[in-house]
Amino acid sequence: MYTLPNKLKLFAIIFMVVGALGMVVGLMNAPGSKEEVKEMLANQEAHHGESSVHAEEVHHDEEHVYHLYHQLQNRPWSAIYVAAFFFFMIALGTLAFYAIQHASQAGWSPVLFRVMEGITGYLLPGSIIMFLLLALSVFGVNHIFHWMDPELVNPESDKYDYLVAGKAAWLNTPGFLIRAAIYLTGWNLYRYFSRKYTLKQDEEGGTHWFKKNFKISAVFLVFFIVTESMMSWDWIMGFDPHWFSTLFGWYVLAGMLVSAITVIAMVAVFLKSQGYLEYVNNSHIHDLAKFMFGFSIFWTYLWFSQFMLIWYANIPEEVTYFVSRIEDYNLLFFGMVALNFVFPLLLLMNSDFKRVNWLVIGTGVLILAGHYIDVYVMVMPGTVGASWFIGIPEIGAMLFFFGLFTYIVFSSLTKAPLLAKGSPFLEESKHFHY
Repeated sequence: MYTLPNKLKLFAIIFMVVGALGMVVGLMNAPGSKEEVKEMLANQEAHHGESSVHAEEVHHDEEHVYHLYHQLQNRPWSAIYVAAFFFFMIALGTLAFYAIQHASQAGWSPVLFRVMEGITGYLLPGSIIMFLLLALSVFGVNHIFHWMDPELVNPESDKYDYLVAGKAAWLNTPGFLIRAAIYLTGWNLYRYFSRKYTLKQDEEGGTHWFKKNFKISAVFLVFFIVTESMMSWDWIMGFDPHWFSTLFGWYVLAGMLVSAITVIAMVAVFLKSQGYLEYVNNSHIHDLAKFMFGFSIFWTYLWFSQFMLIWYANIPEEVTYFVSRIEDYNLLFFGMVALNFVFPLLLLMNSDFKRVNWLVIGTGVLILAGHYIDVYVMVMPGTVGASWFIGIPEIGAMLFFFGLFTYIVFSSLTKAPLLAKGSPFLEESKHFHY
């Protein structure tokens, strides 16, 4: 049985505390009124050399001030949302990869089942956090989802937006929360029963529970591929309600899977270094690194396909999505492509490199950083526009959810033996060699 080291526990708690303080500071420092924004703009203009104009005499367009006010208010909430979604999607991607192992009756992976189950232990708390964040948006605590403003669908309002109104059959708050509840319930039910069946398999042996797990995994994957796409429309594309892409669900899925497999590899290498997972060998790590490489290429293919087709067609309603990111997020937008494609390509193409643990870990850090930035760039332009900045709210949110994720995952690993001894393919997995 795995025991959570006190140092690791303390490490996770420190990150959570420091991160929570950063999030609180970010929320408290957000402007509380338009007057604060006007004063901030006046100070900025005075600081940039307009000393001949008194701060109180500087005229600002009311619409611009109102827009900037909401952007600055959205910033700490958006930072929390990015971090919450990123770590949630790692757990969800791991669950999908785990289901694929059961549905395909893979023989190489049973020695890693408990690692995958430990990572998916974050799914339930992550689901609760995500639902709370979505509910806070619905009830007006924050305004990160622009389409939730009722004035946008009111034909008599000056803010009426015929494009948002045209999507009101889908983009409405009751449907938004109901769909979220369906997604989260379905994903967590599969995790609960699949975990239950594998533990029963360990206790009783035979193939009864193995067959049941095979059946529910096959059904879950059908449910998952549909709901994952719908979730990406609601939870990510919803920040840019004028824009849509038929590739977007696959694009989010690719980032989700490569991040999940990367964490599986990193946790496995860490546990192996601590003297656990005796049957995990270099071939298992090699295969995980091979998936890291393959899904990085797949993600890049989808990124380029989506970008190239929209950019070449140059349809205003579509290309504006990339224009805002290239103009306001240029370094992050293209930098993440290097992190998510160039480095995995160079570091993991060689088969021998995939067996070098420290190289897999180093590449994994770059991949996770790249996909964190990817989520950031998907969310921030639609919520804070050009008013983004990497500061206390962003760093605090990342630290908090990293600490929470680490604590829950490694605590989950202590709940059962790290070897799924009841799997019919265990011997094949123990002696797996690539």
